[in-house]
Formats: sequence, structure tokens, C-alpha cells
Amino acid sequence: MVTGDIGKSVSELHELLVHKDVSSTELTKAYIDRIKTVDPELKAYLTVVEDRAIAQATEIDRKIAQNEVLGALEGIPMALKDNMCTEGVRTSCASKMLESFIPPYNATVTDRLQTVGTILLGKVNMDEFAMGSSTENSYFAKTCNPWNLGYVPGGSSGGAAVAVAADEAAFSLGSDTGGSIRQPAAFCGVVGMKPTYGAVSRFGLIAFASSLDQIGPFTKTVRDNALVLNAIAGYDPMDSTSVVYEKPDYTKFLVNNVKGLRIGIPREYYGEGIDPDVAKGIRAGIQTLIDLGAEVSECSLPHTEYAIPAYYLIATAEASSNLARYDGVRYGYRAEAEDVLGMFKSTRAEGFGPEVKRRIMLGTYALSSGYYDAYYLKAQKVRTLIKQDFDKAFEKFDVLLSPTAPTPAFKFGEKSANPLAMYLSDITTVPINLAGIPAISIPAGFVGGMPIGMQFMGKAFDEGTLYRVAYTFEQNTNYHTLKPSLSKEVLACGSR
Repeated sequence: MVTGDIGKSVSELHELLVHKDVSSTELTKAYIDRIKTVDPELKAYLTVVEDRAIAQATEIDRKIAQNEVLGALEGIPMALKDNMCTEGVRTSCASKMLESFIPPYNATVTDRLQTVGTILLGKVNMDEFAMGSSTENSYFAKTCNPWNLGYVPGGSSGGAAVAVAADEAAFSLGSDTGGSIRQPAAFCGVVGMKPTYGAVSRFGLIAFASSLDQIGPFTKTVRDNALVLNAIAGYDPMDSTSVVYEKPDYTKFLVNNVKGLRIGIPREYYGEGIDPDVAKGIRAGIQTLIDLGAEVSECSLPHTEYAIPAYYLIATAEASSNLARYDGVRYGYRAEAEDVLGMFKSTRAEGFGPEVKRRIMLGTYALSSGYYDAYYLKAQKVRTLIKQDFDKAFEKFDVLLSPTAPTPAFKFGEKSANPLAMYLSDITTVPINLAGIPAISIPAGFVGGMPIGMQFMGKAFDEGTLYRVAYTFEQNTNYHTLKPSLSKEVLACGSR
């Protein structure tokens, strides 16, 4: 039954395609039907490219009919966060500013996924210009958490997480500037990987904060995640921050064994602001790893308390610079005005939403004469101290472990009126971006009926060890097999 197949993992779908139990066209149509059924309430998608997807799938089916060898992701339907350029397909960044922007080129990750034969279903919702932790800042719609339609899915990659959790795509790609893959992965009960900075090309990713942004996959399982990272990682000469390194086959790290693995528990990640029930759930997960033979002990990352202020100075400063290009002259939204200066002002006033304006103003202030040394430069120095904390910890430990987010998903409107409270929801994720290291979030239980995530942090370019420990935990628990109920009755209740 094709409709039932869309809940399967990428690996399982690959086997169905190889054995001709289902065609790529049938699979693609099943996902499109699913989107038509559930997305009017979930609002994960901003653009669906049905005809293009079916045409791509038809080509894959020709290969299958000729008994050609099928790649691990070939014929698999997926979605992209709407800040990754797709030639001929709208890329809006969920902003009025780019509401009608159709890129003339592909992002490198888009090209790489096309090369391995994936099927693009469409572009998914996000916080405007990736600025937010709840997907409430989208110009177009608020995406709902499939576990409870009255709750946020996390952000900024909320649409990408929901598409996977609600079986609207086999996998998706998001971007992570301060937790925007890992936090929604935790809120929606899926696997989300933020790779090492420089491991995946940012060419064609519409920038928020260039020294922090990184693209990574959302998947149902750890194995699927490794398969997708295999396809998108690696050096790209089009990206000046891309790193030349020997990329491994990440699936070779998928062994059900953590005996002797040294896991550090940063005490600062379990302090004030962490929901006691979340902490309890993570401790239960830690005990599982101990029972499986991991060596676990406490450690310290002493500059953690400065991560949020340092991050929000650096990120907003870079955003101020990156978003200066949206002035109504070259591309994007243009407001009507009597003169050029008026056009500049009106375009930015009308084209950007409140959160984007807030961050531009904060970043511009931090970079301004007389404040650069006091704020931006000091934040960069703190960033170095945070990285050194991790370097020191990794001298003793193979991986570090923490809650992905301090709380489960929260209700719509609960934090949107208090930007500081919203910013603090990233307290366990932003240090990783400041340090440039990889981290993965995997399902680790439920609190109040909502999923929570466990975060593993690793040394730069050591995603393999993260996959090893995540895979072992996954194989010895059943959290990744649980799915939200999206029955007609649930959907009929409405989103808010």
C-alpha cells in the first residue's frame, strides 16, 4: 500500500524501490496527496512543485525499469527550507521582501541532491530570514507542531521538521545558525544534524549570519541522516568558508556499540531554565547509555552563561550587514515612493517583519562607531573563550551530552511577546554554533505529550562519532518509532 509507505524511513523506501514494490512516481504522488490532506492545517509548505516532482520521478522509474543500480537517495521525495536557492522555484525566506524571488541558480546542496536523484516536493516554511525559534515570524503562515496543533514546531526550520515528522517528505534540509535544526527536531520528535562549520557548502543559502549558518538534514532515523549527509557534505570551491577535508562514509559509523565511549555531561546545561521534567528525561537517556557501556562523567563549560549575549551580538551584527542588500534596487520587494531615499526607507519598512527589523537595529548598533569595541569585539573574544571551553572538554571526552532545548514545545504566542524569553530557548544550542562544532538531536522521550530531544556534541569534523552514539541510543529505545496522530478528527480541531 503506497499511502502507508510514506511513513517509512529513507532506507526502507530505497529497498521498496530497488525491489520494484513501489515506483518513484507512486511514492511521489503519495507524498503530494499527504501534503494536500494535512498541510492545510500544518502549513509546513510554502511552495509545492507537483508537476516538476512527478516529472523527476518518472525519469527515475525509467532507470528502475532498465534495472540500473539505484543510489541510496535516488527516487526519494524530499523538501528544502525556503532559504536555499532552487533554480526556477520561488525562494522567499518566508519574507515579503523576497515573496516573488525566483533564483536563476541552485544552491550547492540543491545541485548535490539533484545529482544523486532525489525528488524535490517543494519549499518549506521558516521564520523570516531564519530569525526565530518558533516559525511564528513567517510572513506567510505559522506552521503547527503535528503532535499538538496549538504548539509551535520550533524554528527557524519549523517547516522542515514538520514535513518529516508528519510524513510530508522522506527527509528535508534546514539551516542552523543557533539551533534552528536541532531545536525543531527536538520539538517535533525527529533527528536533526548540525554539521561542523565548513563541512557543508553554504553557497546558495541566503545568509542570516555567515560565520554561524550551516545546512544540515532532518530525518526519521540516524541511518537516514548519515545517508543524506553523505550526499551534501564535502568541499565546494564556490564557498569561501568550505573546508577541504577527507569526507568519510558516515554510514560506516552506524554501529550499535558505545562501550568505552567517554561522554561528558556539562553541568551548565542542566541549571536554571531547564524544565525539571526535561532534565529527568535526559537523565533517563544517560542511564541507558551507561547501561550500554558508555563512560559518563560531569564536566564544565564555564563560559556558557555568556553564550546567548555573545551570539545575539555577533548574529545580529552579521545580519545587519547581510540584509543591507535588500534596498529595493537590485531584486526583491520595492515600495513606491517619491524619491530614491524614500524608496529605500519604505522598502525596508514594509518588506521586513518586526523580528528582522529588531535584529537589524541591534546589529547596526553593535557595529556603530563608539560601540564596536564595547559590544561586537568583546562578543568575538567571548566566542573564542567558548570554543576553548569545548576544546578543553574534548581532551577528556569523545562527545558531550545535553538536552537539545530547555523545554518541550510551547504554545503559540507564549513567548512571542517577550523576545528575551524566546532567545533563551536557544541556550543549549547557540554555544555549538559559536564554536563551529557538530551536534545532533535525537528523540529522547516525551514531556506532557510533546517530544523532547537529546543533543550530542562532538569535535570538529567528527560527525561519525555522533552518529555512532546516536545510532546506539536509537537502536536501544523506541522513541523514533512513535508518530503524531493526524487523524481527520485531530485536523478538524483546527490549528489555533
